Parts: sequence; structure tokens; C-alpha cells
Amino acid sequence: MVKPTQDVIIVSGLSGGGKSTALNALEDLGYYCIDNLPGALLPDLGPQISSSPDLYRKLALGIDARSREASLQLVLDWMVWLRENNFTCKLLFITADKSVLIKRFSETRRCHPLTGSDKVLTDAIESEEQLLRPLRDQADQVIDSSNTNIHQLRREVWNFVDRHSSGLTLVLQSFAFKRGIPKDLDFLFDTRILPNPYWHEELRSLSGKDEAVRLWLEDDPDVRQMTHDIVSFLQNWLPSFKNTQRSYVTVGVGCTGGQHRSVYLAEKLATSLQECHDSILVYHRECGTDELTRQKEQ
Repeated sequence: MVKPTQDVIIVSGLSGGGKSTALNALEDLGYYCIDNLPGALLPDLGPQISSSPDLYRKLALGIDARSREASLQLVLDWMVWLRENNFTCKLLFITADKSVLIKRFSETRRCHPLTGSDKVLTDAIESEEQLLRPLRDQADQVIDSSNTNIHQLRREVWNFVDRHSSGLTLVLQSFAFKRGIPKDLDFLFDTRILPNPYWHEELRSLSGKDEAVRLWLEDDPDVRQMTHDIVSFLQNWLPSFKNTQRSYVTVGVGCTGGQHRSVYLAEKLATSLQECHDSILVYHRECGTDELTRQKEQ
């Protein structure tokens, strides 16, 4: 019996840079995520994940400066062991400018993990940069989050994963026009011309994922026609993106409040397209959560 391919991504970087966001993005892609695992435990983790290839087919580990220098060397040694034992292993490093990190720590009022009685924030950041330099030097990709928001950083992480895998990831994003159009969209569809469930009191508090809203919308011929037209358009043109080695395509679906029509249509597109695309991500911006609703295993 052939052993399944196991993929390990190590996420490291400067505190405040966005490691937690990166791990959340990887979790959305189906990775089993472990944050702040002490480096000293890595030698024992190797045989454990090797003996459970189905459970740990995709694993992501968050490693930061709290592991200290000796343990960080263990991380590099463990990566060598993984590759020698036929694991796919990548290292992603998240960083940001010092001024940005200081601002983030000031706004959140969190303590830097290396601050103490003998170090102020600026000294702690400099010490962490020096401590993590060996990991940064070995990184497969360094992402600078200085000028990116949380959603842009998530997309950079998804793109990093896609560049080391096959196939095209389709990202379907619902949003509210009144809160601005998302950046980096490849296609944009406006559902504001469709009937709005918001004006029906029994549907107002629900979302486009609820059955009552779905049935109400699907009863309208314009909704059915728009859904059909958009599905046909994407089915016709997405293969061309895939043939050009495109990592992912982002489709934005907007309505007034980002709660009913756009959410419904994003979900409907995911269902309609899942048979012909290996990976589909659905993100409902106004619902406050990112979620991987469908992704077929390779």
C-alpha cells in the first residue's frame, strides 16, 4: 500500500507580524494546526505523524521566538529529517517593519514575548529579529505584512500554498457594497438588482445560508437566471486561468448588506462548481468569519 503524501508547513516570524492569521488561513485549507510547539518536542512528533498519515496528511506548525535559540536549531534539523523521510516540508516566515510592529503592540496592548525587566519593546523586536534570522534565511517564502490587512495576508498565505501544489483554488467572496469593494478581485458580480429578503421581517435576521432565504430567492426567476448565467460564465473561463498556471481566482459577489443575496449566490456558485474544481474557498466578509466550505482532496 502506497503511503499518502504528507505536507508539513512551518510558520514562523516576528511577533505581531501575523503568524496567527497565517495559521488560521492554513486551517481553512484543511491543515491540522499546532501553534507555539516547543522545538524540543519535534523529534518525538516526527514518528507520531509518520505513523498516522491520514490524520496528519496536512500539518502546520507555528514556531516563534519563545522556543529560544537551541530549539530553533532543532526546527532546522527536523526539517532536514522530514525531507529525508519523504515529507513535503515548507517554511513560511511572516515579518513586518519595526514601526508597524510597535504600532500594533501599542494598539492591542499586548506584551512582546521577549520583553522583560531588562528589555523595552524596541529592544525585544531587535532581539527577536536576530534570534529568528536562521529561520528567515531558510524560508521558502518571506511575507511582509507591513502594508497588508488581515484579508490580504490570508490570500498571500493561500497563494503560497497553491504555488507548491497543483490545481487552481477558486475563492468566492460575498460582501456589502456599503462597506467597500474588496481588493484583488478577478471578477465582480452585483446582486443588488435582485429582490431583497431584508424587506421581509421573517427573513431579515437570517442569512443567505438559511433554507428559508434560499427557498425565497430561488422562487424568483431573475435569481435563477443570474445564477445560471454566472455559473455558465465561470465554467467557460476558469479553465483558461488554470491553463496559464494561475494559483487562484477570486470572485466577488456583492449586495447591499452582504447578508442575504450575495451570501446565497456565493454558496450556490460553490455547490454548482465543486465538481469541476479541486479547491473552492467561500468567504463571507460581513458574517465575521472565514471558512473553508468545500475542498476536494487531491
